[in-house]
Amino acid sequence: MSETKKSGFGFANREKRKPISLREENLTRIDGISSGNTMPAVITPLVPELDLAGWIDGNRKFLEEILMTSGAVLFRGFKVDGVQPFEAAAKRICRKLFNENGEHPRTSESANVYQPVFYSPDKQLLWHNENSFNYIFPTKIMFGCVKPALIGGETPLVDSRLVYREVDTKIAGLFEQKQVMYVRNYSKQLGLDWQTVFKTDDRKVVEQKCRESFFTYEWKDDGTLRTRCVRPAVIKHPVTGEKTWFNQAQHWHFSCLDEETQEAIRLSYKPEDYPRQCFFGDGSPIEDSIMHEILDVYRKLEVVFPWETGDLVVVENLLSAHGRNAFKGERKLLVAMGDMMNFDRLN
Repeated sequence: MSETKKSGFGFANREKRKPISLREENLTRIDGISSGNTMPAVITPLVPELDLAGWIDGNRKFLEEILMTSGAVLFRGFKVDGVQPFEAAAKRICRKLFNENGEHPRTSESANVYQPVFYSPDKQLLWHNENSFNYIFPTKIMFGCVKPALIGGETPLVDSRLVYREVDTKIAGLFEQKQVMYVRNYSKQLGLDWQTVFKTDDRKVVEQKCRESFFTYEWKDDGTLRTRCVRPAVIKHPVTGEKTWFNQAQHWHFSCLDEETQEAIRLSYKPEDYPRQCFFGDGSPIEDSIMHEILDVYRKLEVVFPWETGDLVVVENLLSAHGRNAFKGERKLLVAMGDMMNFDRLN
């Protein structure tokens, strides 16, 4: 596997792709398309007080072209520093925003805008394609920076097409053939309970939602819920036709947790009751060594940039994975997602 170099800004130097022409001359500058720094493409305004939502209105097709090439776009300098301008831009980026997410806490100002999932600030949240364990998932996820952390807190990005190409071919073949089984135990003790995720106290509603999403479910004696599902690990993008590593195995596999968290879980749960775990789709274990090789690929390919107040990042979820670095100090980000898709539409 070849070396991946990073510029001082943290953008990985990747293979050069076909340059995209600038359509709105004298309004914006677009970097990172033909220079080799393909993720994210960076769009900045060249005129004062340029309205981002209005710019997107006039450049939707152009933006889609950039996303298909780069996998992510960073809008910087548009002063998208609050719920209202963030939601206005998000509504132009997506045909329809998703407002039924039980994993992210909502903001108080809008049903369409969420806060990031809580995860201990002193730990890294590993790279993943949003909701790729679910039958229905967003094709786009947007992050807006209201206040960057004092130290750290970046949102690393990884091109999932490159992950597929870099993973050992035998390992990739196993995942393509067997797929991934995700096993989840819902509990308030560590993670989210089923009432929060499914947004109901009615077990029958939960069971119906599980059937619709192709989860098998099991009610445990203590009243908690266990679900299982099998999903693809590799998909073919419906627009570009490229194969992409689209899963959350490293986000669920026990061996990928830090040692402190592993020890805490071992002391608190039986293995079958771990909050999250994953296997190959036939139920056979995924060896720790395989997962460590995959983690090494993500580490090598990740692109890291510092957040600035007012930044908005659009991630094409089928082409790019994202994570979160550990941080210190207050950090406030906004999240929205939309243009939902299901796995049947990828066949």
